[in-house]
Amino acid sequence: MNPPCGPTGTSAAGGDRRAGRLRILTVTNRWPKDRHHGGIFVKRLVDALRGFGHHVDVEVVADSRGRRDYALAAPRVRRRALAGRYDIVHAHYGLTALAARFANSAPRVLTLYGSDVNVAWQRWVTRMSWDGYAARMYVSSRLAARAHDPAGIIIPNGVDFRRFTPGDRDAARSVLGARPEDRLVLFGGHPARIVKGWDVFSDVLAQLAARGIPARPVILSEPGQSADRVVAKLDAADLLLFTSKRGSEGSPTVVKEAIAMGLPIVSVDVGDVAELLSGIEPSAVVAFPNEPDRSRARAELVDLLTHHAAAVLADGRRANGRERCAWLDMDAVAARVEHVYRSVLEG
Repeated sequence: MNPPCGPTGTSAAGGDRRAGRLRILTVTNRWPKDRHHGGIFVKRLVDALRGFGHHVDVEVVADSRGRRDYALAAPRVRRRALAGRYDIVHAHYGLTALAARFANSAPRVLTLYGSDVNVAWQRWVTRMSWDGYAARMYVSSRLAARAHDPAGIIIPNGVDFRRFTPGDRDAARSVLGARPEDRLVLFGGHPARIVKGWDVFSDVLAQLAARGIPARPVILSEPGQSADRVVAKLDAADLLLFTSKRGSEGSPTVVKEAIAMGLPIVSVDVGDVAELLSGIEPSAVVAFPNEPDRSRARAELVDLLTHHAAAVLADGRRANGRERCAWLDMDAVAARVEHVYRSVLEG
């Protein structure tokens, strides 16, 4: 289980790094490059482990090679694993499990993120491939429960608290061309990605305007933007309105980045958001209505999100998430992953 977001929810103890430098092969289906930030959470973990003194190499499966590489990558991964004499092979994302399953004699661990459990055919492929893995980690307890995996270890993706730290809000708002009286509501994705729920987000903003609370949308995803601009958007915004579709998220990175920045959040109940936002104020989590009429359920969801968004915007405070969720700091999360590595090697 994750530590609670509260005074006791500080960094979790990890393995003893004095026990020796590890050689780790990370196998992932996404890796950021050329200001494309896909897989940034994997890179943050790799960077933190390297900061601990471990040697970490990265093998990317699929990504620019296309989906066929999930089936074709196993010989390439095996050759690299045998040549590298690694202590641990860590596969990220369920569809990479097959590529790394026969890598070498080193213990293998697997992290599952969302669609590899939530999407039926991906869950089936993942389950067919995970035999031989010494440990399975999930980014949320909901994912582990959905996978019917009581042995799963819950470790969410971490956030670099040094980069994602509150700064000069006035300067950040100026960068975005916002006036002092503007209310900025952040959309945590790209509108073209249907699973992110831009339609619901837009309807909530329309209802806010109808209530006399006009708000300007700020789109988080922007081709080629720098990491500094992402931080500026989180710093400038008054609210993160997170509207992803039911079952589409594991442990959404933008929610944790907003927590680190002290940005209030109103979110649908996806992934581990309810757990993360427990005790964080002002913020709110809205459950999906259990209404058989889809149009009525959607209208009810928009109404509930609008109600909570209006309350948070009227409150006007920054949220207390950074203080309550220090255990999300990347170094603390990496220490927990390292502890899994040590336990596997000792076992």
